[in-house]
Amino acid sequence: MTAQDRMMQKKWGVFNHFLYGSEKGYTDYRADDKEEILRMAEEWNQQVDSFDVEKLARTLHEIGCGYYFITVMQGTRFMIAPNAAYSRITGIAPGEGCARRDLIRDIGEALKQYDIDLYLYYTGDGPHFDKVAGPAMGLYEDYEAGLHGKVDRQFVENWAAVMEEYAVRYGDLVKGWWVDGCYAHLGYDNELLSLYYNAMKKGNPEVLGAFNSGTASFVHPDGDDTPIKWFEHEGFICGEDNDFTYIFQNRFTGGAQNHLLIPLGNYRDGNPCAGWRNTGVRRDKEYLADYIARNNRAGAVITVDIFVDQHGNFDPAQVEALKYVGSRLK
Repeated sequence: MTAQDRMMQKKWGVFNHFLYGSEKGYTDYRADDKEEILRMAEEWNQQVDSFDVEKLARTLHEIGCGYYFITVMQGTRFMIAPNAAYSRITGIAPGEGCARRDLIRDIGEALKQYDIDLYLYYTGDGPHFDKVAGPAMGLYEDYEAGLHGKVDRQFVENWAAVMEEYAVRYGDLVKGWWVDGCYAHLGYDNELLSLYYNAMKKGNPEVLGAFNSGTASFVHPDGDDTPIKWFEHEGFICGEDNDFTYIFQNRFTGGAQNHLLIPLGNYRDGNPCAGWRNTGVRRDKEYLADYIARNNRAGAVITVDIFVDQHGNFDPAQVEALKYVGSRLK
């Protein structure tokens, strides 16, 4: 069985944004003061330490999904597992950016008990909002100040070295990577994306990679919402979307497994781009099960973004809906 076959046979999975500041709205991650940074780092370590991986795995098994995504980081200095390459490149001491606990390893081992696959979310812009880690890595952006950076080969080599360390450490415990922020306007092309692809393959030659160039509406300004394959060697397409509406007609796009990632939670303030990591069930369980089943029949896979708090607790309404989905899709 190929890695693509394995993903397709899993049918559907869930996605969990687990980031510094998740519980309070991403408030103060750009602090300058050393004492404040150390306070934030300790807060981050407490958040990582409090995540109950056994509860997570048990709940995922109960709802019947086949795989689970978690964010390694997004935008800030805070990573969910130790990484010597990160500390070497940025000069940030272990525990002050990378968590002391190896949460990736702990989650992967907990999921193995139930034959649930682990996938990781990474980004193509690294810790670009952090005033120390960003410049050291090679990409710093401050939107309020009008500072918009672009990637170059040095940045990508640095950031790929961080990925490679994780990939080699976890081996086939990680089945795939979903790499966000790989935009053409940042300077990405096949040559630069190959550095990430090669890094992830060093840990697991069968690993699947997807490289996100934006939601379908962003990619197709003419209104065409057809998901695309961005990088030439993608094992599955990113398929970022904002609602459960698109139906695939076949299994592959340019040799990549067809796949969509969609938030289940309610839109914040009616914003259709703001359902990520939110509670509630925007589409009822019958609709959701039918939607995923229709895509499965075409050979496509659906990932549902849900709310999971820092302790591994799920939103009860989402659990109820997803248990129904799991029972329908067995």
